[in-house]
Amino acid sequence: MLFDDYKGFVFYDGAMGTMLQKRGLRQGERPDIMNITAPGDVCEVHELYVKAGSDVIVTNTFGANAKALSGCGYSVDSVITGAVESAKHACRGTNAKVALDVGPLGYLLEPLGDIKYETAYDLFMEQVVAGERAGADLIAIETMSDIRELEAAILAAIENTELPVLATMTFDKTGHTFTGCTPELFAKTASRLGAAAIGLNCSLAPEEMYGTAERIAKSTDLPLIVKPNAGLPDPETGSYSIDAREFARQMKPFAKIGAKIVGGCCGTTPEYIAELKTVFTELRAH
Repeated sequence: MLFDDYKGFVFYDGAMGTMLQKRGLRQGERPDIMNITAPGDVCEVHELYVKAGSDVIVTNTFGANAKALSGCGYSVDSVITGAVESAKHACRGTNAKVALDVGPLGYLLEPLGDIKYETAYDLFMEQVVAGERAGADLIAIETMSDIRELEAAILAAIENTELPVLATMTFDKTGHTFTGCTPELFAKTASRLGAAAIGLNCSLAPEEMYGTAERIAKSTDLPLIVKPNAGLPDPETGSYSIDAREFARQMKPFAKIGAKIVGGCCGTTPEYIAELKTVFTELRAH
């Protein structure tokens, strides 16, 4: 089974976008283009997470699909190849694995929107095939809100690559996604399609997503992934409301419901992952 060689917990990394903003990414610019224009900066962020203790490094490819990249001057293959190379360079000499990051397309599928299911499948297929060819170890499908889009992404990965698939959706405080998917429907669907580990990421602080995570855990035997935000950003300063120590404190209860793969989403930094690893390593010792 996935991560059987890891004793105890597996640690994801944290946010990429806010880290790149500190390295010159301007508002409105595409972060994934920096895989080509500033690969050293991308690699530096990955290296900081490796040093903090991350076991899984996620590539800077959240929106690197052909529709989103159209007109930017770079192909999906070149952006993803550059991203995987930077992540693998950062992981050299360690046991950390590289996960190809696959986010939502940014457009709603029919009947909620204009994108056909088959089109979504093809867009995701192009990404995952490029990721496997570049040397990614895993595929991390994340921040999904539409169960049909999630299905298209998982099937594109399962049917066209040999890589294990990690899948997470994003839920609001009521325990629903933007399109109304429940934790139970997500867990059963992703498990049936062949995901190797499932869970939730983004949108909320750890304490706010505990109930939803518990519902997912009760609906599957797969390893549980938990990647919350560091609270909410201040509209003026952009800083997030929960610091690293508080973030790790709020994450502790997830161990009781079977969380296996833990990390951070928006607003988290290498400091958060280091603190998280300290707290969860102590839990494992007891």
